Amino acid sequence: MTLDIPVSRTVLHVGCGVHKPEKLHSLFRSGEWREVRLDIDPAVQPDIVASITDLSMVADGSVDAVWSSHNVEHLHAHEVPVALAEFRRVLKPDGFALVTLPDLQAIAALVVEGKLDETAYMSPAGPITPLDMLFGLRSAIARGNGYMAHRTGFTAETLGKALLAAGFPVAKVTKDKAGFNLWAIAYVTPPAGAGTPS
Repeated sequence: MTLDIPVSRTVLHVGCGVHKPEKLHSLFRSGEWREVRLDIDPAVQPDIVASITDLSMVADGSVDAVWSSHNVEHLHAHEVPVALAEFRRVLKPDGFALVTLPDLQAIAALVVEGKLDETAYMSPAGPITPLDMLFGLRSAIARGNGYMAHRTGFTAETLGKALLAAGFPVAKVTKDKAGFNLWAIAYVTPPAGAGTPS
């Protein structure tokens, strides 16, 4: 006998890219979550074609979570506050945003070591160098995918400050040193025991 688990929560997967179940963070892969895919590129067949700087087709306070994996660094610096404010606007009062993007401090350490063009790790797209992490995946850009270019970057401190400035009362940022990434979770309403914003 199969039990149908009702979908009770919605995650807005921004900058979703081509549909692959593994691109959705494991937190959102249980049956209680419904994924709504949003991307600026219509070729990836998202549910919503839009930029993360304009989520006007998504109602205020209508989603439980926003999942943003390696999107915000593709914006110009002046667009970042707009996008993060949009993440905040579409979230329900008990909602949260989960954001990951490159850690400029970790990448800079490799540059200082003279490893700018050496493979730092292997991804499904192939070898990734510090140069790719700084400016975008060069192989994809060379194939004509200009959406892959990076236009800004963050340290843990600047990402946390940007989320707080966007109206999130709590933003916790951690470093994934092995993957050269920052991970941030930002809450609309501070959860019990959230402590001081970072």
